[in-house]
Amino acid sequence: MIEEKEGFLRYQHRAMATLFEIMIAEEDPAFAAGAALAAFEEIDRLEQDLSRYSPNSDIARINNLPPNGSVRVGLDTFQCLRLSRMYWEETGGAFDVTLGALMNCWVAPDKSLLHPSAEEIERARERSGMGCLDLDDTTMSVRVHEFVPLLDLGAIGKGYAVDRAVELLKEWGVVSALVHGGTSSAYAFGNGPLNKGWPVTLSNPDEPMVVLDTLFLKEEGLGGSGIKKGRHIIDPRSCLPVAGRRAAWVLADSATKSDALSTACMVMSTEQITEYALSDPRLWAIIVEGSPGSVLRVGRGAGSV
Repeated sequence: MIEEKEGFLRYQHRAMATLFEIMIAEEDPAFAAGAALAAFEEIDRLEQDLSRYSPNSDIARINNLPPNGSVRVGLDTFQCLRLSRMYWEETGGAFDVTLGALMNCWVAPDKSLLHPSAEEIERARERSGMGCLDLDDTTMSVRVHEFVPLLDLGAIGKGYAVDRAVELLKEWGVVSALVHGGTSSAYAFGNGPLNKGWPVTLSNPDEPMVVLDTLFLKEEGLGGSGIKKGRHIIDPRSCLPVAGRRAAWVLADSATKSDALSTACMVMSTEQITEYALSDPRLWAIIVEGSPGSVLRVGRGAGSV
């Protein structure tokens, strides 16, 4: 996803089960290294709060609540959940971080597709939906209802971490940088090495050598989602696996938003995607459907090819 050019310093760090990279343009190497290290430390801190696999994380504590229980969480966890609820509402439930029970119902540990009974699907559905949670802004506490959801912030956590890293770099005084997590969540600011933003290429998932678009990111986030070998996408609204869509990218004003919406675009209809994109003048989406894939561009006057 990242196009390599001269004129910047590159730093790498593994976190959140992926590789984060920070590229900083035209700065003193010692200063840039210090800023990148501080940003990576922030990402590590966030992982401890947001990962469902960390036994002492806020998310793990929510997942282990008894029915009708509540727990206070940190500011970043609460903000992630607040944004998750907002995107859940805006997409009509297409984006949902409470899908853990449904994923366990449909997908085996080896990533093969299971064949659950109607009763098993219904039990998982009862534990799904942001309506299972109450968020108290005053106390920053989370209360679950009778059916405790299984939260997983994988579809928004990397984007949120990218945005927090960007904020920290700006606080340090970095003028131009690109941050990405696993190439699927990115944000760039400043002029970049080419003085017109940071170049990013999008390739056809079936034919990686075929470039669909080249973008120049500047104060923008880009998120991407796609079907990989052994991966299955569950539609939160129907509680069923979906097929046919190969990849989705969304350009938005934050990495958090683009990360969440690219996931939602994997299950939304083209009509729903178009309606949503046209409601936000800064939003842009590109969808690859079928194999070989047809390409749909939505927003900013784009058309389909």
